[in-house]
Amino acid sequence: MLDSSDKAVARVVRYYELVDDGDIPGLLDLFTPDAVYERPGYPAMTGREELDSFFSDKRVIAGGKHTLRETVAGEDVVAAHGDFTGTLRDGREVSVRFADFFTVGEDGRFSRRDTYFFSPLV
Repeated sequence: MLDSSDKAVARVVRYYELVDDGDIPGLLDLFTPDAVYERPGYPAMTGREELDSFFSDKRVIAGGKHTLRETVAGEDVVAAHGDFTGTLRDGREVSVRFADFFTVGEDGRFSRRDTYFFSPLV
């Protein structure tokens, strides 16, 4: 039997599988209806409708593959970091390291996600 942190980590792994497969309805189901997502370069997104709009229309990534290096789970948060390799909507190839923090709500769905990228901005 998996404990709650194991289930949360499995849900994070599933999230990346769904993103890479382009299964937007499936990944939206992993989030609470009022989930908040913050990502560099975009205003904060709140709710499944805004998340759907982001993944369907606004995300500059056309497709690619996430490879997780590590996940760490706490009582109600899972941190993940890894590599993403893919193609942007303008056709450019991209390879970047990322870190994500997922806050897990009482129902096991994500109530918040914060994304960070390794880039030479500061």
